[in-house]
Amino acid sequence: MPAPTEITVPQLSRLLGLPGAPALIDVRADDEYRTDPRLVPTARRHCPHDLSRWCKRYMGHASVVVCQDGSSLSQATAAALRHEGINAQTLVGGYKAWRGERQPSVRGDRLPQRDENGRTVWVTRARPKVVRVACPWLIRRFIDPDAVFLFVPPAEVAGVAKHAAATAFDIEGEFWSDRGERTTFDVMLDEFGLETEPLTRLALIVRGADTGRLELTPQSAGLLAACLGYSRMYRDDLEQLNAAMAHFDAVHRWARDATDERHG
Repeated sequence: MPAPTEITVPQLSRLLGLPGAPALIDVRADDEYRTDPRLVPTARRHCPHDLSRWCKRYMGHASVVVCQDGSSLSQATAAALRHEGINAQTLVGGYKAWRGERQPSVRGDRLPQRDENGRTVWVTRARPKVVRVACPWLIRRFIDPDAVFLFVPPAEVAGVAKHAAATAFDIEGEFWSDRGERTTFDVMLDEFGLETEPLTRLALIVRGADTGRLELTPQSAGLLAACLGYSRMYRDDLEQLNAAMAHFDAVHRWARDATDERHG
């Protein structure tokens, strides 16, 4: 049984993708990361020896520290964070246990550069409907909870991307864009290495809603209706995104836990 200051791989896996998931702090040594340059989803790498420089950003957030094997490095880092008033646990068995139990991980080489506040910055066309809400949901739940999203007129995306050092998505000709019948959401799952069964199921729903191929899944028509409704409820794109996050949370939770359940 884990100590109160520890969390197991199955316990953390159940929290992954939920709005209240803990912040994840990867303190593996550089050579360990280079050997396997992937991260537990939403984890951010930090040097444990510079803890005083970065610890305050986790104040008020439950956190989990991940080292290579869950031993003294993560234990020491978590203990120091608790001393600073931060609720910090360690992952039992560390990154090695996470990978050993075939849990999802994110390709570090696909992560965009971060701004001075440590956030990834993304830009796309204004007035989002389906994919331009689904992708930010995916990023905030599995890549970077603090990600910044800029919604601008289509003709301004390239210029804003350059001016704001932002990564463009769902824009024709960009890396993060549709590929054949696969939407930008599909592409992100593939490129980040996040093709879990629930997310793949959600991607098919999104694809049907986004492309008008409502026959792909029984849920696609409902998702399209909800997304169009949100777009008419909110004039501000960021307000729309924030409101719709809960809808995607619910559909993902259904895709993960409730596909066999019937109401009667």
